[in-house]
Amino acid sequence: MMATRRIITLPPTLTGADAVTFARDGLKRGADVIEVRTDLHAPGDIDPDALARVMPLLVSERGKPLPAPWVQAAWRVDRDVERAQDMDAPPGKLLASHHAEGPLTTAEALRRWSRPIPPDALVKHVEPMDGPAHLDVLLETQAALSQRFGAERVTVLGMGPVAIPARAVLSRRNGLEYVAMGGPWTAAPGQRLLDDVVREHRKAKDPHALRLGILGTAIPHSRSPRIHRQPFDRIDLAEDAPVEAVVDAMLPHYAGFAVTSPFKMRLAKHTGSSLDAINTLVRRGSRWESFNTDTEGARAVLKRLGAKDVAVLGDGGSTQALRLVAAEHGLALRVVKRAEIQAPLSGDWVWTWPDRVAAPENLRFQGARVAVIAYGAPGRRVAAEIVRRGGTPLLLGAAWFVAQARRQRQLWETAT
Repeated sequence: MMATRRIITLPPTLTGADAVTFARDGLKRGADVIEVRTDLHAPGDIDPDALARVMPLLVSERGKPLPAPWVQAAWRVDRDVERAQDMDAPPGKLLASHHAEGPLTTAEALRRWSRPIPPDALVKHVEPMDGPAHLDVLLETQAALSQRFGAERVTVLGMGPVAIPARAVLSRRNGLEYVAMGGPWTAAPGQRLLDDVVREHRKAKDPHALRLGILGTAIPHSRSPRIHRQPFDRIDLAEDAPVEAVVDAMLPHYAGFAVTSPFKMRLAKHTGSSLDAINTLVRRGSRWESFNTDTEGARAVLKRLGAKDVAVLGDGGSTQALRLVAAEHGLALRVVKRAEIQAPLSGDWVWTWPDRVAAPENLRFQGARVAVIAYGAPGRRVAAEIVRRGGTPLLLGAAWFVAQARRQRQLWETAT
């Protein structure tokens, strides 16, 4: 099987020299191909030869015809097998694609590919997913298209708000991987981050190993993919996403998941845990076993805080771990909810709200130490908010993270 090529799509806001700079940055970070689409750029927006000198250029026909200079400079020319009047492309350059409007059965997908395809063309099939369980159909379609056209030619992609783990599973047998550079721009819903894909390709030791991943909302700064063994996927889902269906559908493909806000309580209930909140799932044959290694993080933070009486801002999954550890050590732990905040707060506190959750406007501190258990950029933003409100932040997120992650690693090694 040929090596998978990592493709980044040029954002519509970038033209001219800025487009070339974007391509150079992508090449430096591990991208292999730069894509330009006719629905995103007009013919004069880009210099195709300049882009092609940075890395291979993929030009994709989307609604508007491809300019001849783009085709001439291209490594591959993407034309839709159903929408294009013809599949014309210079020899060796065709990428035949089909973008379905809805989920298909494998039989329906194969009928879409009844048109003759040149033997030197690559084949790309894309479907929106109606739910995480549609991965089974996409895997079947991927196998059937590979049998028809040859595995080295085929790429099958899922799209949608829950497509990230499916894309990760499909990637192992795909020739092309469309990835996002990061930031607000993604060419299609469900794309994985370039940095995560590069990390997997460089560090994964066993090409057949079950995957690991982190489930959460707004987790671009999570360090879990950097410290755990590969392949480890960053699965960023909306707060109202069907996370229960996601973990059930991915059971055959993943050894375990880290679970972060806002899914700790929902997945505790879903897996029948005796705990109110969990942060770790471990595969046990045909089921998930759940744990809360946040207790190790809570233990590290309370030890560093060194106080006998501690109050907590927020009553989510992290607070459940703090409660358990405080009870073990006989510490007084008071949980203050948003509606209960009135006078300026003093003493020792732990801030558990994610940085995306706005604190109450009336929150003020007076002579208070406030432990921050977020880390990286989110932790720094929380710390700045604490200072603005009169408190002294203690950045203990790294201590929490390392302690709980060490225990997660031990648990995942026991997966069956």
